[in-house]
Amino acid sequence: MNVPRLTRRLALAAALCLPALAAAQAPTRVEVWKTPACGCCEDWIQHMRDNGFAVTAHDVQDTGPIRRNAGMADYGSCHTAAVEGYAIEGHVPASDVRRLLLEKPDAAGLAAPGMPLGSPGMDGPEYGGRKTPHDVVLVDKRGGAQVFQSYR
Repeated sequence: MNVPRLTRRLALAAALCLPALAAAQAPTRVEVWKTPACGCCEDWIQHMRDNGFAVTAHDVQDTGPIRRNAGMADYGSCHTAAVEGYAIEGHVPASDVRRLLLEKPDAAGLAAPGMPLGSPGMDGPEYGGRKTPHDVVLVDKRGGAQVFQSYR
């Protein structure tokens, strides 16, 4: 057995595999549009970062036009995000975003309409542990929606 030749082959194999491994482990990028003073948006952004997403936030005075352009006009919340071609409206849990990216449905994205207590970003100590039953909906490209995940 020629050890130097085996070592060179292993080194070559590792060098060829490392870029693919690094790309597979790169965090998923999320862009968020929010108003500058929104604390719950900052908390949701931190939730996403804590769950492995690379988040870039954009402060805007009015999120309405962004929401409308994303197909989420009827599902408003306080921030709108984009991830891999999907819109994410409001306080959608990172686990639902991961599921969306895994299943890849033909849809505009996900929404947690309103600002439901107990959802990520709306779950801080200032809310006293209160939780509002709510649904995260999958919004189709025509504006219709169906329940994606229920929180009771």
